Amino acid sequence: MKIMIVTDAWEPQVNGVVRTLKNTRDELEAMGHRVDFLTPLEFNTVPCPTYPDISLSLLPGRKVRTRLREFDADALHLATEGPLGMAARAYAIRHGLPFTTAYHTRFPEYVHARLRIPLSWTYAFLRWFHGPSKAVLAPTEVVKRDLEEVGFSNVQLWSRGVDHRIFRPQPAQKLGAEHPIFLHVGRVAVEKNIEAFLDLDLPGSSWVVGEGPALEGIKRRHPQAHYLGVLSQEELAQVYASADVFVFPSRTDTFGLVLLEALACGLPVAAYPVTGPLDVIGDSSAGALDQDLRAACLRAVVLSREDAVRHSRRYSWRTATEQFVGHLHPRRRDTLEDSRLMADVRAAGAQGQ
Repeated sequence: MKIMIVTDAWEPQVNGVVRTLKNTRDELEAMGHRVDFLTPLEFNTVPCPTYPDISLSLLPGRKVRTRLREFDADALHLATEGPLGMAARAYAIRHGLPFTTAYHTRFPEYVHARLRIPLSWTYAFLRWFHGPSKAVLAPTEVVKRDLEEVGFSNVQLWSRGVDHRIFRPQPAQKLGAEHPIFLHVGRVAVEKNIEAFLDLDLPGSSWVVGEGPALEGIKRRHPQAHYLGVLSQEELAQVYASADVFVFPSRTDTFGLVLLEALACGLPVAAYPVTGPLDVIGDSSAGALDQDLRAACLRAVVLSREDAVRHSRRYSWRTATEQFVGHLHPRRRDTLEDSRLMADVRAAGAQGQ
């Protein structure tokens, strides 16, 4: 099957959406599918206001139409709600192309945290964007239920995985700091709530891996912490294996791929009992969930690394990708050609008026 995935989130961004799409592509190709991506790398872009790491494509409509027409996909998936997703959505509706969409992040909460835009406004936009989708793919049952409660329909589960070839138990490397080592990995942005971790009175040392718009401010306010910037996956796996607790202070993530990566390396998790940790950790012995994050951190120190690894084995990218494929809606060729003909006739009529 020929699959086109349209995404406004792509390299050089380093985040869960990009990692998910890359791993999904690899699994799809291993399963024999042909995959093409439509990304901002093909367009002129401008930095996203308040978040310059994200590139917004400028006037992408014509090229999006050309790319979709030339690739002639059997199935279309819109991964994001940005300019490329909007342009592809318009093309698909005009030509009667069925498509699926995904809800990767709690976008309304992120926008509210940055710009104070009411949640109801953003959710109204998202309901409009995802409304024609044949399946809105959500990463967890909790997110699926949350979307349904605010008026989404046809929400389906698309879970996540971890590459156990990279993220695995291995000998610890010296990080040059006092144990226990409490580690956070992720984009350094206000919605990640990282300072809730760095404000804690914990023994040992605190470490942060990642970059983002809030990094410099956090460094100034928390000079006692250790900062490693962006690491390769292999380097990151070594750091996971060398730490004692993975601290996940976010209250807004829909899943948190880093949770699976940490567990796969044998690193127990400390987090709030919210969406993401609740779905991944639950009541298992792989982590400690508590509204008192310090208490969760101190409990996680003594948890079994073997239990963490064992729990991570429940997740794989092959299983997640099989879910993804199962929700796709391959088009009917005869219906598509009829729709294209009608669209061309309408366009010709409009020009003749």
